[in-house]
Amino acid sequence: MTTDARPLRADAQRNRDRLLTAAATAFARDSGASLDSIARDAGVGIGTLYRHFPTREALVEATYRNELNRLCDAADELLTDQPPDVALRAWMDRLIDYMAAKHGMADALRALIAAGGNPFAASRSRLTAALTTLLDAGVEQGLLRGDVAADDILVGLSGLAMHAAPDRRDQLGRLLDLLMDGLRRHP
Repeated sequence: MTTDARPLRADAQRNRDRLLTAAATAFARDSGASLDSIARDAGVGIGTLYRHFPTREALVEATYRNELNRLCDAADELLTDQPPDVALRAWMDRLIDYMAAKHGMADALRALIAAGGNPFAASRSRLTAALTTLLDAGVEQGLLRGDVAADDILVGLSGLAMHAAPDRRDQLGRLLDLLMDGLRRHP
């Protein structure tokens, strides 16, 4: 995060966004990815990286929070052009991708926590709120059951993500479809 409250210039914001995207990709592959390689992949110099993120921990935390924000913001975005049940299923895919990336960042996140950071402070409440938005829209339209708590679904999705092998994405898709069948309101 930047240290002052002023909005960034457009070019600085683009650089920051590119750095966060490159860092998410790099940390998902290798939690020990070098900052030089992240800057290079983002198309900026190392000095630009350090202006935005003075430490590796600052970059890890900002990357994690950025990915969380993108996922949570997607709930409203998906609802603008899809029925709630379809939007929910699409969001579930994004959640699984997010969890896989977070798993790839595990070592970097552990190092951040060891340094005194807490990137997870608001994660669960943000995810539950996004999921509740999707569920409420589906209940309102009569597409989804109203007796299932968002937090219960989140726990189930977390379990699926933790136990699914990355090379078995097709199986994970079938399991998500099965979960969706259980969430749909049947006449």
